[in-house]
Amino acid sequence: MHKRLFLKAALGAALLFGATLSAHAEDALARIKAAGTMKVGTETAFAPFDFIDAGTHAGLNVDLFAEIGKELGVSIEWIALPWEGVFPGLEAGKFDMVAGPATITKARMERYRFTPPIAEATVAVLKKAGDTSISKPEDIAGKAIGVGKATSQLAQLTEYSATLSAKVDIREYPAFTESYADLAAGRIAGVANSLPNIAFVASQRPDTFEVVLPPFGKKAYFGFIGTKDADHATLMDAIDAALLKMKGDGRLAEAQKKWFGASFDTPDAVTDPAF
Repeated sequence: MHKRLFLKAALGAALLFGATLSAHAEDALARIKAAGTMKVGTETAFAPFDFIDAGTHAGLNVDLFAEIGKELGVSIEWIALPWEGVFPGLEAGKFDMVAGPATITKARMERYRFTPPIAEATVAVLKKAGDTSISKPEDIAGKAIGVGKATSQLAQLTEYSATLSAKVDIREYPAFTESYADLAAGRIAGVANSLPNIAFVASQRPDTFEVVLPPFGKKAYFGFIGTKDADHATLMDAIDAALLKMKGDGRLAEAQKKWFGASFDTPDAVTDPAF
């Protein structure tokens, strides 16, 4: 009797130990494939990458992650939140990836792992249509310019402001959509954002907005973001491979043309960002 109880207890312990080892042996990619779903965090107020169109989540990121999901054999579960909560959410494990996308910078590369670039991220200014007081980037000196809170565009605008004859009156917004609304209403003189973003906004409302060229920011690129830990290494490898495959077969360029009206010549990887 005691022997049988001992054997059952030993067997149960062995099974539990084996299950624990198996759970630890599975990395993020294995868990995602087993669940059939990859969770992706993003801000849905960053057109044309991520935005809500007539109640539907749309944009370049939606199209690209749909293709990534096909390559990995999983569906995509979107988790929307304000941009300032995206990186903390990733680190807390609330989702597997960040769509964003985010500008690839030296500081961010030290902490996160980026995918191959999906588009350019050079910064330019959006102004009100017909505003003759701003015809070139340096004309924003002393003017109120909106920019996204906790973004690389804010860092570049701050740096550029220091080179001008008068400092820019920088207005930080939790979402770029709010800055565009204030620009349309005349409460600010311009908005600093990536050229792809403001070109899209201007194309949607040509009677309201104009792009100020040339861009004032350094050459930069957007990428999707993941963590650098060993648990996520194979997942990031698989996503990188999927994006490079899409770049090679033309799906990436096709998506860029759909949302930007043009494709971008981007490197396969960014190893030394401009800032």
